[in-house]
Amino acid sequence: MATEIRTTVGADALVDEHLAGRLVRVVARPVQRGRVPHAVVALSGESGDAWSVGLGPAEVPDGGPMVRPDAEFFTASVTKLFIVALLLQAHERGEVALDASISRYLPAGMARGLHVLRGVDRTEQVTVRHLASHASGLPDYFERRAGGPSIRDAMLAGRDETWGLDEVVATIRTRQRPHFPPRDLAARGATARYSDTGFQLLIRILEQACDRGFGALLAERIARPLGLASTRPAGGVGAVAPLPVYSGSRRIDVPGLMASSNDLVSTTADLIAFGRALRRGEVFDDPRTARLLTERTRRLRGLPMRYGLGTMVFRLGRTMTAGRPPLTLVGHSGVSGTWLFWCPELGLTLAGTVDQVRGQAIPFRLMARLLHEWRS
Repeated sequence: MATEIRTTVGADALVDEHLAGRLVRVVARPVQRGRVPHAVVALSGESGDAWSVGLGPAEVPDGGPMVRPDAEFFTASVTKLFIVALLLQAHERGEVALDASISRYLPAGMARGLHVLRGVDRTEQVTVRHLASHASGLPDYFERRAGGPSIRDAMLAGRDETWGLDEVVATIRTRQRPHFPPRDLAARGATARYSDTGFQLLIRILEQACDRGFGALLAERIARPLGLASTRPAGGVGAVAPLPVYSGSRRIDVPGLMASSNDLVSTTADLIAFGRALRRGEVFDDPRTARLLTERTRRLRGLPMRYGLGTMVFRLGRTMTAGRPPLTLVGHSGVSGTWLFWCPELGLTLAGTVDQVRGQAIPFRLMARLLHEWRS
């Protein structure tokens, strides 16, 4: 028997009914086909046009949260946009220098021997900018390691795990190895390799340099100034539980994994507000600081995109735009099917989640179809 799907359109929708109907159909398709458990999506244009929807099962098991446009969800690696915003704020304030070695900010015992490749310790050559641009060569603690399954494997299997940064450091020292020496950031054609390790180290660097915990920095410098009432660390206490995450058709409960990853909980409305403020430079003392996000980009090895400072740049070619002029998406996605991107050509910000860890391409296909309908 097919599951009944409930569709709830946001009260703030400001698009004509024909466009709204087409957008609902685009979002409904992967849910109806069983590819994702639900979807929460929001779009906001520069001219004031806006639309949001929550689409999921009409009957929620075990008293869980309803799938609504204002539902809270784990942001996964969309969190990296918040981390890099805090980093550039600290850079403006003189608290962190982007081109300084990470050993200046990390505790001595933590920094020693982090990047040893073919017997040579290059840790001193790794800069803060290297970490933020995935150009350090450090391995990703989330991925394959010697002597056991990866954290990604545990997540896909629905096994919750917890860890601290000391365990991350021990893993990359003893069970993994760097992929390459720190890149020459001025060289043309240099590639990057995605590494969650770098952003865990950036959080510790921020905490050391600013003498505040990550949650306090987030609240003081981003959430409260922008009025992001529903954005908090995943380990924090909220009024309602975030939407559940799925691995295929199976619900997985991995709150420890999300909290240990320093991921956030948020809503599409908060992400739209943050994304707009970040793009405009409104989170910085000097709006021009926002240019650093994409001033230098590198091709990400193994992924069809480029990467700046904590920021993905994804090109939608004509094969993804039904033969129409190409579009650009600037922002970030997350492992649980989350996204926050803006499209400069259309002046449109997009945010959402499908809470599916076995479908990394789904958000990009979904955004391509939404953009197609938006400009039709």
